[in-house]
Amino acid sequence: MLTIIFAIQEKKLNNPLVAIVILNYNGSEYLKKFLPFVMASTYDNKEIIVADNASTDDSLIVLKTNFPQIKVLVNHQNAGFAGGYNWALSLVEADYYVLLNSDVEVTKSWIEPIIELMESEAKIVACQPKILSYHNKHLFEYAGASGGYIDYLGYPFLRGRVFDILEEDNNQYNDTIPVFWASGAAMFIKSKIFKECKGFDERFFAHQEEIDLCWRMQLKGYKIYVCPKSVVYHIGAGTLPRGGRKVYLNFRNNLWMLTKNLPVHEKIWKLPFRFLLDAISAWKGLIAGDTSFFTAIYHAHIDVIKSWFAFTKTTSSNRLPLHTLEGVHNKSIVWKHFVKGITTFKEIIK
Repeated sequence: MLTIIFAIQEKKLNNPLVAIVILNYNGSEYLKKFLPFVMASTYDNKEIIVADNASTDDSLIVLKTNFPQIKVLVNHQNAGFAGGYNWALSLVEADYYVLLNSDVEVTKSWIEPIIELMESEAKIVACQPKILSYHNKHLFEYAGASGGYIDYLGYPFLRGRVFDILEEDNNQYNDTIPVFWASGAAMFIKSKIFKECKGFDERFFAHQEEIDLCWRMQLKGYKIYVCPKSVVYHIGAGTLPRGGRKVYLNFRNNLWMLTKNLPVHEKIWKLPFRFLLDAISAWKGLIAGDTSFFTAIYHAHIDVIKSWFAFTKTTSSNRLPLHTLEGVHNKSIVWKHFVKGITTFKEIIK
């Protein structure tokens, strides 16, 4: 009996250290609501850290009063998702980082299946759980669903979400597979690889920085996975509300990402084509009366052009053709969705 007990204790001690790092900005209500679920996680060798990104609400008081056992890091400026996590993770020592949004409800055993998967192969360096909607638990959630893909023009989509259309979860995407990108709402990543890749590109501030990082990791020969045995529930849009700023960041950062990571022979025609498609989208919005949508895309394009030379100097050294990477659909989802009316992932990738 003693031998069995010591064996169990040794196994626990040998489990990788997992640091769950929650980047918080004015999310005191989310912390009160969702931190208890994180604390109830059954994985034994874990540390929970809240990295406060210069909140102006009562987040720090809530943490000190309600969660004195939680380690808190305090930033004195809001560095966005990218800069905030780079700062926080530089102060954290662990085998694995879990980047977790403050507005996510986790399930008790959400950590174990992902760590087991990532420990099984050295090349698997990032992974996400299946992410469902907190308010509509039968639906996939916009920010992560069941793993991220990208089309040949650089438009991201998900197993369970195509543009703004969310699918019901009928276990149709429950297979554990390699994908192009893992959601930053609940991303597991090996700490040494995060450091090797120099973390997120802080110029992005927020939105699509995790896609850029996953792309760069793939260019180094690593693999990104989704593990639907692990399930979490995400509210979404918890920090930056929908609007002109979000549209601007999404369009700007997506074009920056293409500028950085595409090989030259793809970049010389895909970027002009993307500018054209974005312009069509902007004019369509303007005609429909959405001036903020139009101006957001206009300013995104201006800033991409202004920063062109700065980004071409920092392109990835090993820029493989996009179609050679995992999770790439070599046709246009814009054509399939907006022209042919296809709304589900399975139909898109046929």
